[in-house]
Amino acid sequence: MEHTIHFLPDDVRIKVEDGENLLTAAAAAGVYIHAFCGGDGVCGKCKVHLEQGEVKSDTAASLKQHDYDQGVRLACKSTITSDVTIRIPETIKADGKALKRQPKTTRAISARSLENLIGTWSIDPPVGKLFLKVPPPTIDDNISDMQRLMRTIKAAQPDSPEPNYDHPQLIRQLSTDLREANWEITVILLHGKRADEPDRIIAVEPGDTTDRLYGLAVDIGTTTIGGVLIDLNTGKIIAEASGYNSQVGYGEDVISRMIYAARPGGLKGLQGKVVYTINTIIEDVCKKVYISPSDISYIMAAGNTVMAHLLLGINPRYIREAPYVPSVSQFPLTRAAELGIAAHPSVRLFLYPCVSSYVGGDIIAGVHACQMQESEEISLFIDIGTNGEIVVGNKDWMVCSACSAGPAFEGGGIKFGMRASQGAIENFQIHPETFDPMIVTIGQSKPRGICGSGLISIVSELLEAGVIDPQGKFRRDLNHPRIREGEDRWEYVLAWDRDSMIGEDIVITEVDLDNLIRAKGAMYAGYQTLLESVGLTFNDLDRVILAGNFGAYIDLERGIAIGLLPDIDRDRFYYLGNASMLGCQISLTDHRRFRGRVAVRTLMTNIELAENPDFMNHYMAALFLPHTDLSLFPSNKANRS
Repeated sequence: MEHTIHFLPDDVRIKVEDGENLLTAAAAAGVYIHAFCGGDGVCGKCKVHLEQGEVKSDTAASLKQHDYDQGVRLACKSTITSDVTIRIPETIKADGKALKRQPKTTRAISARSLENLIGTWSIDPPVGKLFLKVPPPTIDDNISDMQRLMRTIKAAQPDSPEPNYDHPQLIRQLSTDLREANWEITVILLHGKRADEPDRIIAVEPGDTTDRLYGLAVDIGTTTIGGVLIDLNTGKIIAEASGYNSQVGYGEDVISRMIYAARPGGLKGLQGKVVYTINTIIEDVCKKVYISPSDISYIMAAGNTVMAHLLLGINPRYIREAPYVPSVSQFPLTRAAELGIAAHPSVRLFLYPCVSSYVGGDIIAGVHACQMQESEEISLFIDIGTNGEIVVGNKDWMVCSACSAGPAFEGGGIKFGMRASQGAIENFQIHPETFDPMIVTIGQSKPRGICGSGLISIVSELLEAGVIDPQGKFRRDLNHPRIREGEDRWEYVLAWDRDSMIGEDIVITEVDLDNLIRAKGAMYAGYQTLLESVGLTFNDLDRVILAGNFGAYIDLERGIAIGLLPDIDRDRFYYLGNASMLGCQISLTDHRRFRGRVAVRTLMTNIELAENPDFMNHYMAALFLPHTDLSLFPSNKANRS
């Protein structure tokens, strides 16, 4: 259920879901409320007046009863339960004048009309179950049990080619299985890679088990592995789970893991860790719906090139050595049990193919999900992370590349950087006169650090308020206690020690700003270089598609303001979410859509940015907020002043 919040005196309206936190909603609407405890309810600065409607609030104990009865609430401790009108009190300066209020323009990347991108799909999975009553043999009809089974399948599916079978264990068990089941069995059929290929019999189960057909989609991330369990009879997601990739203990990035893999026993150890994590996820999703791991009939997976190599136990050494060549780019259909995955011996694991050493199956899966290979429109597909992957193209051509953006967007290289978890500053505003902060943290708790989306908000706000210059340097002439010289050059205090969860001042430093500028500069230079390689500019783009969980939290206006995203019509931007997982889910549910992945990889041409002189020129030009060439950012406020 949606509710409308009307903020006064800003006269801003925003629609939110039932139960949304009021402080979070104000930040999303661009409305400034003085609040620096992150939403923990201890600073008492975020007092507002409830003029109409009702909110659920636990602030009575934090306020004087008279104030509470008069409609005063703490925004950070109030949740929306109806349409409301909220008045934010004016702050009066020493000269008796009220501080200026100017709401920000904010814009989340829209998830609207995703059907335009991903389309629809049928329930036609790559595996199927068929219940059969096999006629028992007689003296007059004494062909082999396998021939008898295939004949029965052919009679049940007269329009399909006669099936094959392909593993010895099936033959060893077949005669016993048929007789113990009184000749009433369910066969699991693996459909062919092409429409004209025959099915393969991969398992025989006693009785009618056609109501138990499940598939698992797996996104094998460097940091996190996620799993989605799908009922392949209905196409519905019935359980989800995720967990840290246990390889993290051997290094947080793919480079350190490739180095570890070269040690004696390193490759086997890394393979064991990723298999362990996948097994944990399988156990979790099966427990949620009370099924056995042996009920899973197919696993569809995608990961970057290094993760795919490590899962299959393939040496990734040459991925990191020039000329950066993976051992294999199209991975064989593998029996999951042979890798140690807790699954029925017949279950196949499919890994999306990679294009190059640093453009992997996760990107192929994402591009496949949004159907770039079938669209006339020219799309820029972006997955922002430590390795930023970029694809430009349409149904006729695609070019792709990866650029090393560094870990800033994931909290790395930032003094108080952290992953998006409890206490991370995820949204930020600064008052243009007082330079005091409005801080919103994940979980509405005291601030503990800064996550990627918070970093973008902070830098954009400091730039717009004139606290930093376009080179990312703090203005030395501002006399304010939060702007000071620290251990890492100048810094801005986001939260004082008494207001933070960690008991020390949380700051953003000029070193942090340098790292952010380098990261966003690498991404923007990558877009430019790829577009120029095919004779295009940003204005030629019909769509910009952001993939990855990080994109869900980026404020579009702020991403453009710092030069991370191109300054083009905002309606051209789409947020796809975890595109790798989405591609796996679609392929697992619809075999026809699954076959379309071949076109994606065939169309893609990889460009190595590290070897491209234009990339370095664009990179150097992008080491500015938003850019040295302000004509690329016509909506930037600096251009209009």
